[in-house]
Order: sequence, then C-alpha cells, then structure tokens
Amino acid sequence: MIPAISQALAERGYDTLTPVQQAVSAPELVDRDLLVSAQTGSGKTVGFGLAIAPTLLDDMDQFGPAAAPLALIVAPTRELASQVMRELTWLYARTGAVVTSCVGGMDMRTERRALERGAHIVVGTPGRLRDHIERGGLDLSDLRAVVLDEADEMLDMGFREDLEFMLAEAPAERRTLLFSATVPPMIAKLAQQYQRDAQRINTVAGTEQHSDIAYEAVRVAQSDVDNAIFNLLRFHHDESALVFANTRAMVAHLTARLANRGLQVVSLSGELSQTERTHALQAMRDGRARVCVATDVAARGIDLPKLNLVIHAELPTNTETLLHRSGRTGRAGRKGISALIVPPKARARAERLLKWAKIGAEWVEAPSVEDILARDEERLLSDPVWSDDASETEAAFAEKLLARYAPAQIAAAYLRLYQSRHAAPEDLLPADSKPTRREKAPFGPSRWVALSVGRADRAEARWLLPLLCRTGGLEKDAIGAIRVQESETFVEIAAASADSFIAGLGDGGTLEEGVTARLMEGAPDLQSTSRPPRPDRAERAERSARADVADRSERPTPRPRAAPSDKPSGPKPNFDKPNFDKPKFDKPKIDRPKSDKPQWDKPKGERSYGDKPKPQSDGALKPYEKRSAPAARDDRPKRAEAPAKFDRGPARDDAPKSKGFKARPEGSFGKPGGKPAGKFGDRPTGKPSGKPKPAPADARDTSKRFVAPGKGGSAAPRKPRAKPGPKPKY
Repeated sequence: MIPAISQALAERGYDTLTPVQQAVSAPELVDRDLLVSAQTGSGKTVGFGLAIAPTLLDDMDQFGPAAAPLALIVAPTRELASQVMRELTWLYARTGAVVTSCVGGMDMRTERRALERGAHIVVGTPGRLRDHIERGGLDLSDLRAVVLDEADEMLDMGFREDLEFMLAEAPAERRTLLFSATVPPMIAKLAQQYQRDAQRINTVAGTEQHSDIAYEAVRVAQSDVDNAIFNLLRFHHDESALVFANTRAMVAHLTARLANRGLQVVSLSGELSQTERTHALQAMRDGRARVCVATDVAARGIDLPKLNLVIHAELPTNTETLLHRSGRTGRAGRKGISALIVPPKARARAERLLKWAKIGAEWVEAPSVEDILARDEERLLSDPVWSDDASETEAAFAEKLLARYAPAQIAAAYLRLYQSRHAAPEDLLPADSKPTRREKAPFGPSRWVALSVGRADRAEARWLLPLLCRTGGLEKDAIGAIRVQESETFVEIAAASADSFIAGLGDGGTLEEGVTARLMEGAPDLQSTSRPPRPDRAERAERSARADVADRSERPTPRPRAAPSDKPSGPKPNFDKPNFDKPKFDKPKIDRPKSDKPQWDKPKGERSYGDKPKPQSDGALKPYEKRSAPAARDDRPKRAEAPAKFDRGPARDDAPKSKGFKARPEGSFGKPGGKPAGKFGDRPTGKPSGKPKPAPADARDTSKRFVAPGKGGSAAPRKPRAKPGPKPKY
C-alpha cells in the first residue's frame, strides 16, 4: 500500500480493513476491471479509493500538477457524491490530489471554472457530468479509471443512457469498477459490454445480512403510528435517528408532527433544493438536529455519524430498499437498530418482506409511558455530570441553594427542570385493539328550566343552546337535554349552575326579547306534552292498504263497452289499390270566384289572369314584383305584325293547363299537325321572310353575359374530351 494512504488510514483510526476493502486492494488486481457486490455500510467508498490509487499514482507518492482528470466517480444522488468527495479528500490528502465535484443543483459556472483549473479526481452525478462533457468543460482523454458507485440504483433511476454515453466517451484502455449492493441482469449486461475480463468479487454470499444491526418489528394500533414513532425517538433520546417514508407528503407530515413535540428535526426529500439538503445533512453532522425524516432516494448512500436508529414509518416496497434503509446504521463496526412500524393491516406484508430478505426480526411492542420514564431516570442517574468536580463559581452557588432550600427541594426542582426539556410520552393503545366509540358519561344532578318558546314559534335546539350560553352565562357542559314542545321548551341544566342562571336573569326571567325562562320544581312530563309516537312500519303499511281499498271503492263504475259486431260497419278497405278519390288531408274549402282561363289568342296586354293582379306597365315596381325586360324600340316589328307562320293560333283545348305553358301552333309537332319540320320538332317549317332583331342586352341581366367558347369573346376554347381507346385484350 502507498505510504501516504496508509498514514491517512491510521489517522482516521483504521486498524484493520473490512472484507471488501481487503478484496479490492489485493496486489494481483491492480490492473483488472472489477465487478463488486457488497452490502451497504461495508466501506465501499474507501475500498474503491484504495483500488484505484496505484492506477492513478503510477508508482509515485505524489500527484503532479492538476490538469485533465485521471479518475471519474459517478454516484446516483447529490448527497452520495458529496460524501464520496469528502471520503476521497481525506484519503488522498497527503498525495496532493485535487478532488472536485459536479452535481445537479449547484452553480454550473463554478464547476466549469474548477474543471478549467484542473483536477485529478472528479465526482458527480450522471446528468451533470454528461452536461459538462457535451459542453466541452470535462475532458476525458487522460482518464485512467471510471468507478460506478451504487450502479444498480443508477439504473433503477433511469441513468442508463447517461452511463453508456460517459463510458463510450472514456478511453478504451481505462479501468472500469462497478460497485453495487446487488448484481441484477442489467448490471451484468452493462459489465459485459463495457468491462474487459472483469473480476467478480462478492462479499455478501455466505455472510449474515447486517450482523451489526438489530431488527425490530414494532406492533402498533392503526391510529397510533405517529405516537409510536415519537415514543421510539423518546426512548432513544440521546441517539441520532433517521425516519424513512415512502412519499414527500408523508415526510412533510412527520416532520411537522415531530417538530411540534419539541424534537430537533430536519427533512430530506426531492422537493428541496440542493442548498436546503446540504444544510439539513450538515445540521445532523453538527448535532444541531437529532432526527432526519427522508425518502428512499434522498437518503440513498448517505453516511451520518453516530446514527444509531433507523425507523421505517412506512414499510419499504422491496427487500433491496429495506437493506439500503437499514444500512444507514451499523456502519464500520458500530451497532444500530432498524425498527419497522407494523400496524395490524401490514403485519402479513411485513412478515413476507422479512422472510424474503432472510432477516430475523424481534416482534416487540412500542415503548410505553412507564418504559420511557424509567429510561429517563436511568439516563439522569448515569449522567457523567454527577462525577465531575464543581468549579468555584458552581460551589458558591450550591452553598446559596443549600442555605435557602432543603436538599429535597433542590433535587425535586432539578428533576422538574430536566423533564421540562423533554416532551411527555404518548399513551398508546394495545397493538391488537380496535377503534371503539366512547360512551357518553351520564349527565349529573340537574334541574329543569322552561322557556316560553316552542315548536309553534319555530324554536330549535341549535339556536337555543348558544342563546343560553351567551345570555345566561352557562358553559356548554352545564346544559343537558333540550326538549322542544308545542308551546314551550324544557332545558336540563346542571344543579350547580341552575340557581346562578335564574338569578342572573333578574325578576322577569327574560333571556331575550320574547323569550323568558322559569325554574321548574321537578322534571317535566314529556310523554303528555310531546308529539304522539310515530306508528311503526307494519301499522303504516296496514293504513296505506286500507286507504287504497277505500279509494278504489269510491271510484265511479266505468262505462261498459259495446260488444263487437260480426259485420263490419263500413266498406272493406282495399289495400292493394290506392284510393285516389279520398284526399289524404282534409283541407278547408275556400269559396273563390271562378274566372276565365288565360286567353292565348288575345294580345298580351288584353289577356285576363283570373284572380291574379294584372302586371303593372307604368314602370313602377312593387317590392314583390319581378323587373321585366326593357321595352322594344319603335322601329322593331311588334309581335302582332309578325308573319302568319309565327302566329301561335287559337288556344288548344288539349294543351296542358299548367302555369306559364305556351302552346305551339298546330302542325308544328305531333301527329295532329303533320310531320315535324326540324330535328326535334320544335322549329317551324320554312324560312321566315324577315328575322326579328333581338332586344338590346341589359347589363343587369347576368344570364346574357356568358359567351360560349368559339363564338367570340375572351373565353378560352374548351379542350375536346379525349375518346377512350380500345379495351386491352387479356
């Protein structure tokens, strides 16, 4: 071993090394990669410090100038990284090593400046280390060793990608050391991928789990969990303790409850900032706080000095968490106690947890009030202050006390002062007890008072009670039963307070405007003045049945229906042939004057339209009237002067009589007039002698604006539709 490191161990009191420290510092493993599994509290931090020392110093006693880091230590939490940094600082103090840390929650610029100044060993958390590597602040080109502390926990926390990134950035010839409490398949796969012929070291197999820790399963009632935790802390008053909870809400709850009972307590959870967490741990190390309430992740791997008690306020979720929690005590050969709080509902789960962890626990009851007081007395009598010599000032003051008070008075006063510094212990229920309702104690000797208001005045006990307490000067405990009757209310008052109550009201006995009170000679007869008792369910059902029968008997006899006849009363409907004679809906008939049909042989201006109003020709349009086409010019031939071939002729009898239909001249289409002249039969035969000029286009008529393609205008010609080709032959 390097002399500088041996001297540092001797100064810290390391006479012998733990099994894991001896195994990793063996001379034959100097250049080998290591996969180490050891239980919590076995000295793994000093172990990998001893293991990488020959690799970093390279047969020298002192480090050279600090530049790029030679070793990288990765820890899952900020507290564990800070703890590793402190351990390595005193271990390498005589070698001139520069150890720096890079953890989340701290100023990244300060860490970057420290890396630029140079460091031999860098300790940090995975996320912050990766940030420095990606930003170019952490150079891994000269790295000789990489240590992953609590590797299983880092994988469980989701740091696998960050670990693989850092291992890939490190030089291929570096040493890789993995330390873990357990070696699950994920750790084995990571070791196989990034380690070279790693040496497997297991110091857990064949040894008892945490032989320096005494496990206790404390049976408590379901409602006394908080009180049992407080009694345990009071019983182990002079020892520092760590209380574990599963959630942040439970941590805040327990911290508040214990602080209210006068304990110096701090909390440790993920919702706190790094500064708050650092101050909490420092308060525990300095002795300013004696109890720390924490979650599993926040307290992972932390080492608190003289931690003698670990309390599991809530049962851990698995055996690994149980071992890691309990491993905070009983470290480096010290003894410790791990107490599990087990209410009745969690007893079976606690038994399975201890069985799977292969731990034998002692089932005990929580400390009672008598146990705690006896322990206080024992601590007081065994205090070393009794054997210390008194100074001159103390001796002079003792003479004054003896001259003024008797020794028994001085001793009693000292005992009271001693007990005042500690909160009183809690009186616990039996562990197997079930919550029961407390029976109300009977009301003592009493007298009755009659009030002048009752049910008819809408009197209620909920406003009479505060009235009696406010106006009559009574306490709530001095008032018993309040019985509201139809015209008055009877109140039961304790006998000791009845006379003073009446005397305080004066001659009229007025409580409030409209409410007076008088003292009764005896108890009122509540049966004669109260409402008649409500009938039971059977009687109410019988009354309802009788009322139903009576109601049915009073109903009028329904009119008898006529017997069905064999013959149908009307014609048989025919569902095959629809009946068009009968209208589908019966509409009201309106008498309108009959008018002649439009006469098509008359000029347009002389035709009659029946009931409809004649179109206006003066140019003035009504709101509901459609604008007609502009009038024709004077030089245009009128329709009446058109050739005979254009004359529509007399109106035909067989022409359709629909609205707006214009009959064609006879002989223009159909058999009656001969063969059609045009292709469709809608054009007259022969050519007209003169083509009438069309009317000028109206700009307001949008139907005349379109110009067909190819007929002139600016519209582009439409492409002809492509004809389909021949069908392919398959």
